[in-house]
Amino acid sequence: MHILAGITGLCALIGVAQLILGTWLIQRFCAAPVAPPSSRPPVSILKPLCGIEPLTELALESFFHIEYPDFQVVFGVQNPADPVLAIVAKLRARYPERDVAVVVDASLHGSSRKVSNLINMYPAAKYETLVMSDADIHVPPYFLDRVVAAMQQPGVGLVTTLYTGLPGTPHLATLMGANQINYTFLPGALLARKLGRQDCLGVTMALTKSVLAQVGGLAAVANNLADDQVLGRLVLAKGYKLTLAQVIPATTVPEHNFAVLLRHELRWARTIRALVPIPYAASVLQISLFWAMLAVAFSGGAAWSWLLFLAVLAIRYITAHYIDATLRLAKSGDAWLFLVRDFCSFIIYVASFTGDKVYWRGQIMQADAGRISPN
Repeated sequence: MHILAGITGLCALIGVAQLILGTWLIQRFCAAPVAPPSSRPPVSILKPLCGIEPLTELALESFFHIEYPDFQVVFGVQNPADPVLAIVAKLRARYPERDVAVVVDASLHGSSRKVSNLINMYPAAKYETLVMSDADIHVPPYFLDRVVAAMQQPGVGLVTTLYTGLPGTPHLATLMGANQINYTFLPGALLARKLGRQDCLGVTMALTKSVLAQVGGLAAVANNLADDQVLGRLVLAKGYKLTLAQVIPATTVPEHNFAVLLRHELRWARTIRALVPIPYAASVLQISLFWAMLAVAFSGGAAWSWLLFLAVLAIRYITAHYIDATLRLAKSGDAWLFLVRDFCSFIIYVASFTGDKVYWRGQIMQADAGRISPN
């Protein structure tokens, strides 16, 4: 038991060491000098939509506030009765000067409805430079300047962005979802990139039509659940670089109860496990409070284990507030929230190994190295 207490205590220390390093990387990322784009080519933004969630109108409206000389926004839906069309119509009336196209097309081109939507929208994109962005993303006015500047770096074929979590409801589940994104995913993503990973994050995927054609077009990812990751791998295989734009938009966290949150995060977990099994297996070390609690249990409540537990809890709380200050986020919440968060994270981690089925927008799919197939 003493050996187990030592091992779990060491795992807790590794977890907080990763968090401290990741938090430092966030600060360095945000403090890096920003170079403007050398030119501002016209851009087509593709926004696949499906239904309404909390803050949908606010998220979509942020794209109407972008400050950029010449850009087009293409919205796409597959259901002509989709209520999100009313929001798009309202925004078009509010901002008549914006170049907006709306595509309503139910055609399917593979197992992924999102990619099918993008394929249907593609002919409406007028410009060579494409930016594909999720429906729930909130961007600042300088978003396109930062993305285009990153695309103009030598050898870059695909640009993506990090993101933060913006609670869409006051429910505890929503706050926990944002907690996971802001204080675990974000520092972890920057640390993974520091270690050599070049992941494409689906909130933003920017590339040219010519590069997209070289990898087989959107049809090449039409049967992939993790279309972003697969697209990134295809671009890298062509010898291009995948880089981050110096902008961090926010994604709405809409989950209004724990069942929905756990289902959503389980989809993420099983997909990541299928894509990168070894790094995913090691990610359990990020659940530092879980390991610290095990150290308390295995040590029989020894004084050192309680000190370790309190130190880990304090570090989690302090780094969260540091991230909040760096990114100008809302208050991170009370310390006990991190205990609940780690308990849920451990449940999701264990559940991710019990099957391959995932639920996504009414579909039951199977995660398998990034591929999906209807159940």
